[in-house]
Amino acid sequence: MADMNVYASVYLQALLLTGARKGEIAGMRWEDVNFPFGGSLTVRDKVEGQRVIPCPPYLGHLLAMLPRRGDWVFGATAPTMAHNAAYNHRRALAAAGLPHISLHGLRRSFGTLAEWVECPAGVVAQLMGHKPSATAERHYRARPLDLLRLWHTKIETWMLGQAGVQFAANAEPDKPDVMAGMNAK
Repeated sequence: MADMNVYASVYLQALLLTGARKGEIAGMRWEDVNFPFGGSLTVRDKVEGQRVIPCPPYLGHLLAMLPRRGDWVFGATAPTMAHNAAYNHRRALAAAGLPHISLHGLRRSFGTLAEWVECPAGVVAQLMGHKPSATAERHYRARPLDLLRLWHTKIETWMLGQAGVQFAANAEPDKPDVMAGMNAK
């Protein structure tokens, strides 16, 4: 697999596994990724300026395996990454015989799929960078990163199970079995 395809693959998975906007993920720099696993991602947010979200285990492994090419996580500037990922996304959908879904559709899917693990709507909104919609959310809910991580990990685990991706959270990031699930189904 060519390097750009690996970057595009991880980028597309990051969109689905975080619910972040495409520019937020494409614009990530290595300084925004807090390793070790169980760490966090700082995303540039169009609503708040930036927000810190958990880096769920599988996504953390994928990010750790990416070759580092300068400051950008995905090896290119945000607009270039988004363009390349959209191209690879269309090709992958066509090859799999799947109907069209936009990159933004992956974000919508995160919100919808989170309901399968009965994740509280406020947690999903906070992960996705939506403004709080109710008084209680604005003034009385202060969720620490560890609480968000608990739910985010449940969401990721459920998604991986549905996709048939085998993943051991304690796997070494440089071992081939970590990426084996990327081509499942």
